[in-house]
Amino acid sequence: MSDVITTDLESYSWPELVDSLNRLLRLRTTPIGMKMFSTVAEMEAIEKIRRPDSVHTTDQIVGQASRNGWTVGITAEDLVGAQCQTVIGLHPRSEEWLSGKNMAGVWFENRAESSLHQEAMDVVPYGKYEAMAVSPLASGRLNPPDICLIYATPAQMILFINGLQWTGYKKLEWGCVGESSCADSWGRALSTGEPSLSIPCFAERRYGGVMEDELLMAIPPSFLPKIIAGMQALSRNGLRYPIPQYGVNNDVRAGMGVSYER
Repeated sequence: MSDVITTDLESYSWPELVDSLNRLLRLRTTPIGMKMFSTVAEMEAIEKIRRPDSVHTTDQIVGQASRNGWTVGITAEDLVGAQCQTVIGLHPRSEEWLSGKNMAGVWFENRAESSLHQEAMDVVPYGKYEAMAVSPLASGRLNPPDICLIYATPAQMILFINGLQWTGYKKLEWGCVGESSCADSWGRALSTGEPSLSIPCFAERRYGGVMEDELLMAIPPSFLPKIIAGMQALSRNGLRYPIPQYGVNNDVRAGMGVSYER
């Protein structure tokens, strides 16, 4: 692992990072990267980039990378509407968008409630980017990606977070906007540069292929070596995935002595 524990993102061994994540967590969904581009030409210059031939949601584009293993690039015109476009900074937070009128009576009781939802969403500022691409991390084609997207079960995810907190501890706090929870994951991580956990919403599961038991962590790649090192340390202490069941009726003292005491 020594060759990936570095602050130089472009020198990361992406296959080794992914191999470590898979070995420690047994992930079943491909870890991917997401990268924003200031011009369409920059995005289209990515090796083996695919371009959609029909209209999609961003959830579908992310799913094409994480479920199919594709490298896919998009512009605003490839996305179904302003909701998807705005989260990744390809459409402004216009007055019409902020009104939430299209979601009123569907996801929220009225336009006032819907507008509060729109205001609460974390989105990439508009005007800086023209395109976005996603690709499996191990391919190294987005070198480096702006953020990584890691799908995992709750048991896998808490150990991932435990690895993040092994050193430099701080309490991690996230929000939940409900529907449009891509704002909680890639919207927040892209706009703040902070690890961002989300409960994938109806649209991500219906259109993006996200499984019922999956959570999503969006995180800048610079955090990954620290997390992997933390999970390796936890593993040496016997705290690893899968988490073995101790039994709800057994005397707990022997188990607690191993897991919580030195």
